[in-house]
Amino acid sequence: MTGTATGRPALLSSEHIALIEHGVSTIVASRDAAHNPSLMRAVGASITPQGDRITVYLNRPTSTRLLADLQATGHIAVVFSEPSTHRTVQVKASRVQLRAAMATDSELLQRYLRVMEDQLQRVGFGPHYTRIMLAHQPGDVVAVSFTPEQAFDQTPGPKAGARLPGSGAGA
Repeated sequence: MTGTATGRPALLSSEHIALIEHGVSTIVASRDAAHNPSLMRAVGASITPQGDRITVYLNRPTSTRLLADLQATGHIAVVFSEPSTHRTVQVKASRVQLRAAMATDSELLQRYLRVMEDQLQRVGFGPHYTRIMLAHQPGDVVAVSFTPEQAFDQTPGPKAGARLPGSGAGA
């Protein structure tokens, strides 16, 4: 595990950072003030090389409630899962920043689509399915960025649900 600029151990290992950076199925969730959940599939995701900042991309027309909950509460939980292996990590945070996706995000979103097409073909779904699932108009994409505060191993098996070392208790 690598360290952070503050000298603390990093929350995510280099293996987890690589999993997220590679481009895997990304499900984003939040909640309203009454703790009613909202969730949606992201159309893209990125992570800094140190793992200290994650950005997920949501299609505004299909994510209205989720975006409202993120703005109202700041609470976010994201599950990153590789369809062909089921390797999965969940991260949580209590503060988010929202912005419209920029033209510079377009290449990242296209790469995410290509990787997801490959991943889903490995489990029997053709590219047409993936393109429909991740369809969006460039002007409708919202980037949601956050610093992960907690992380959990969610890969099926004996460690599923285990808090990753260095993971805080908040969020």
